[in-house]
Amino acid sequence: MLPVEVLKEYWGYDGFRPMQEEIINSALEGKDVLAIMPTGGGKSVCFQVPGIMAEGLTLVVTPLIALMKDQVQNLERRGVRAIAVHAGMSRHEVDLALNNAAYGDYKFLYLSPERIATRLFQSYLEVMDVSYIVVDEAHCISQWGYDFRPDYLKIGDLRERIGAPVIALTATATPAVAEDIMDKLSFKENNVLRSGFERPNLSYIVRNVEDKYSQIVNICKGVSGSGIIYARNRRKCEELSSMLRSEGIDASYYHAGLGQAARSERQAAWKEGKIQVMVCTNAFGMGIDKPDVRFVAHYDLPDSPEAYFQEAGRAGRDGKRSYALLLWNGIDVRRLGQIENVSFPSLDFIADVYQKLHAFFEIPYDAGIGRQLKFSLEDFCKTYGLQRAPVFYSMKYLERTGHITFSEEVDIPTKVRISVDRKSLYDIDLPSQELASLLEVLMRSYTGIFSFLQTVDEEYLAGRLGTTVPQLRQLLYSLSLEHVISYVPAAHSDVVFLHHDRLRPGNLDLMPKRFAMLKDSYHDRSQAMLEYASETDECRSRFLLRYFGQTESSDCGTCDVCRSKAAGFPYHQVVPSNCPADEDNATLGTRGGTGAERSGASGGASRSEASELPGQFEGTSVQLEGIAGQFDRSAGRSEATVRQYTRRKLVEFIKGKGGDYSITEIVAEFDNPSKFYSTDYLEILRQLIDDGEVPVYND
Repeated sequence: MLPVEVLKEYWGYDGFRPMQEEIINSALEGKDVLAIMPTGGGKSVCFQVPGIMAEGLTLVVTPLIALMKDQVQNLERRGVRAIAVHAGMSRHEVDLALNNAAYGDYKFLYLSPERIATRLFQSYLEVMDVSYIVVDEAHCISQWGYDFRPDYLKIGDLRERIGAPVIALTATATPAVAEDIMDKLSFKENNVLRSGFERPNLSYIVRNVEDKYSQIVNICKGVSGSGIIYARNRRKCEELSSMLRSEGIDASYYHAGLGQAARSERQAAWKEGKIQVMVCTNAFGMGIDKPDVRFVAHYDLPDSPEAYFQEAGRAGRDGKRSYALLLWNGIDVRRLGQIENVSFPSLDFIADVYQKLHAFFEIPYDAGIGRQLKFSLEDFCKTYGLQRAPVFYSMKYLERTGHITFSEEVDIPTKVRISVDRKSLYDIDLPSQELASLLEVLMRSYTGIFSFLQTVDEEYLAGRLGTTVPQLRQLLYSLSLEHVISYVPAAHSDVVFLHHDRLRPGNLDLMPKRFAMLKDSYHDRSQAMLEYASETDECRSRFLLRYFGQTESSDCGTCDVCRSKAAGFPYHQVVPSNCPADEDNATLGTRGGTGAERSGASGGASRSEASELPGQFEGTSVQLEGIAGQFDRSAGRSEATVRQYTRRKLVEFIKGKGGDYSITEIVAEFDNPSKFYSTDYLEILRQLIDDGEVPVYND
């Protein structure tokens, strides 16, 4: 079969997206290939099609457990056998999965990177007929990347044992990162296939504002369809979600602190359109296939252009008009500096955390290798009187240097082992028939349950017994009290995996040169993010494309910078209000604050005036062609500033209401990130009232 025929049979599509077929053909020719494609570009098809076509098993390495589960389910629905091995699985479960992958009729094995070096996986590797090694999120292997993970370096060792070609994929790789990826993966020859990063249907909008909440409300109400709002921490997600619901907006929140059931339920509801807006941390969105996201808003300034570009790119995958809104102010500037400091605690502090980690679990020197530990960061910090943030980043750096694997918020399923032998079961007098029925269902449903802890499906067991999951858990607990079973309840916890025995003080290699390099690299990326936010002249899309090494591009015509130029409204360089003119902020050319010169981010005067000002937030009906021509009519009549323009539109709006208007109506119309109004519209309104040009509002 040809690749396009496989695409048609399994996906139902008649043709490939840009660059997909070139990447697939390169892989089918047996070449190592690095595919750099924007978020939503269809990376999974680039390895799944050749994986289906080739004889043998495709090994897919990815750090994203949610993505693993999602893609395995999608492949199974298409009739393609796939299986996954990840953190949180017991040794027996991993053994069973690897055995199935090696000897069963499976086409794809998804594997988290920390599993590569384990003896169990290595023992099966010799009997696996591997056709391709797929490296998803390939930037994680680069020390220059924004999300370096040391476990990824072990993928290079696979090439010494497997002759299969590599398909590496990423959405965020600068030229330096791309070179490093190919070097670390031992490419036989450099082979980069890069899809254009342009997103012509995505309008990038940046607003420097103090009142971020009003901007969020306006875009939620002004844009029909699904949206994502990214916030920096869990508490802010919950607060924003609650506030949006109080405004009548159908919103929910999502972060890694929620249980698996709650996360799955909310994610499914959002994907199905039952929830309009999801307020979330960056734990949300990875691997989620939802094409009709109309906007992505960032409530806080991201740490890097890589993170921003990947998250913003989740909007508009269906090709229809969508928006990426970034809100920032002086507080964000200071916060980025603070985060940089706390993200890199001293090496002495990191070494101390390493020793305390082992002491916390009572692990002596020269012991501990291979142990998987359920870890509570809060309990650890409370025990030793430490602050959470520096400990968290110390754990992350210990992971970067290969000493541990630190997996956050892993879902550990319910596990059961029958702890008595089969013959003795007949002599046990259980206190209720329900317990006897449960025991019989367990024996009939899970082979090996007398020998190993088995992961059990609580919903399946509850269905067989005609009871609820909470009642089932009570029954399992009761059976454990009868000493009939060993019962490990489901848990949601951080997990630490120890890569070697505990080292004595002074023997821990923390790689000082790498530490300094990572700190400098982090600083450069955060500065690039600040430059993007404060940019007043270069098209947003061109800025991002240039950052990722795409030198040939044209103005998008739809971002706030392009639309400001087309309107004839200059970007003014004003230090944000309530932000002192210190060294951090005086150097940032920003449009913002509460000064009279500040303009809006994009768009026009009102929904009825699309002929004057283009690009209204109109859901999918936005028409952005001929922007310059549309603006010529308004610019030709007057060379008004944004403030003068706002004054005129206030008068027109109030006259259109017959002078009977409320302040609520004024705010709803003029405090909107899609409009070119001055954010000093209330001050202008007061002047109009004082001058007698408009009547006083009625509330």
